[in-house]
Order: sequence, then C-alpha cells, then structure tokens
Amino acid sequence: MLSVLPPIMILLGLMDEWVSRESMMKYMGDDSGIMGIAIAIAFAAFAAGPMYAAFPFTAVLLKKGVKFTNVIIFMNAWCVIKISTLLFEISSLGYKFTFYRLLIDFIGVIAMGYLVNYFVMKVGKEDKILSSHMKENV
Repeated sequence: MLSVLPPIMILLGLMDEWVSRESMMKYMGDDSGIMGIAIAIAFAAFAAGPMYAAFPFTAVLLKKGVKFTNVIIFMNAWCVIKISTLLFEISSLGYKFTFYRLLIDFIGVIAMGYLVNYFVMKVGKEDKILSSHMKENV
C-alpha cells in the first residue's frame, strides 16, 4: 500500500498544476456529453492500482469542475474495466465471456453514473426544501 501512494500523489500534483480547470471542464464538464463519458472510462481503463488509489484522483476531478456523472462513471469503470484485468480474463475465460461481460459493464457503468447523479441531486433538493421549511417554522 505504501509503495502505491507516493507515485499516485506525485502524478496527482502534476495533473493539478499542469491541466487547467478550463480544459477539464471542456472535455469532461457539464457540456462534454459522450466525449466526457469516453474520457472517464479511458482514464479508468488505463489506470493502475487498487480502488483506494482512485479516491484522490476523483477529488482532483471534482476540484477541476468535472461533471459529477463522469466522476461516478470513472470510479465504477476503475473497478470493472481495466486493461490488465481484461488480458488475464481473456486468457482464462475466453473472448466470448469477456466480450459479454465488458458490454454489460459498459452499460452498467454509464447507467450507475446517471442513477447516482439523479439520486444525489434529488436528495440535495429535498434537503434544501426541508431546511427552508424548518427556517420558516422557527
């Protein structure tokens, strides 16, 4: 665990300094559409390391103004769509199984991104309504 974190922190620091907020918002922000989804999945597919290594990266993505849906898609894809895992899976379970699992995972990752975003926004609106209602009754 300790050997994984220093390189990740160095790369995150470099990304935070070298990649501008405007470019991240352009490619992965609210108006990014399918390109933002594709970039989030590609980042996750080529990433190396355990899941806990994704959390600092997601913090940088959120700080840079990346659409919340794309951040969730990135985190889900980090878990299930990895190039290194796919190579092992093809050799162990075959092309057909790997293809169908990957197809289902792509659909599931994107669906989960939008579902989590929907429920987070819904709860956020309910919290605002409740807090304004409580202020009126005080």
